Amino acid sequence: MKQTKQMSESIRLGMLLAISGGFMDAYSYIARDHVFANAQTGNMLLLGVSLSEGNFQSAARYFFPVLAFALGIVLAELVRRGKNRLLHWRQGAVLIEAAILAGVSFFPFSMNLLANSLTSFACGIQVESFRKIRGNGMATTMCIGNLRSGTQNFYCYFQSRDTNDLVSSALYFGIILCFIIGAILGNFAIKYLGERAILCCSVLLFLAFAMMFIDYEHDSRHQV
Repeated sequence: MKQTKQMSESIRLGMLLAISGGFMDAYSYIARDHVFANAQTGNMLLLGVSLSEGNFQSAARYFFPVLAFALGIVLAELVRRGKNRLLHWRQGAVLIEAAILAGVSFFPFSMNLLANSLTSFACGIQVESFRKIRGNGMATTMCIGNLRSGTQNFYCYFQSRDTNDLVSSALYFGIILCFIIGAILGNFAIKYLGERAILCCSVLLFLAFAMMFIDYEHDSRHQV
């Protein structure tokens, strides 16, 4: 199989997207009624707790972001299978994500349900569109899988002394660190910008879009 090196799998882009992922989760949780943009396991847990208490209004607050996240994944697949060849499909996906978040910044806090749903929708697009960094299966919107893989590779290094395992482990933990940095930046931005803070995330994603014009593919016929 012919090997390709895609900008969509570069470390620099992965770091930028992970910062964006942490920022989105901090924004939705801190500024928008304690709902997770990315961590749908947490939303499902809180959905179940709300249902058990008969609090259906609270349950809706968590249900619709979960649904929107799933729909974001569907949209990413539609973009991937589309016929537009003006842009790489991942560029199209990240451009849509950035535009959605820019729109969310203009929603007042009285519209948190819609704002959170759209933010989760954008996160679904990102999680489906960017699943690898340097050939390693990796998420830029959540940490549990990265923590598992990073720890496994770290353990494997001490068993095999294969430096590739150590490098992979450092990459996973580095992406986790970028996610945390994104959450820190998100918290600071919320204090000064309020609901407009998510515009910072849009800027990061527009930057990611621009970075992806740096094309490292050996043969465009092998784009996926």
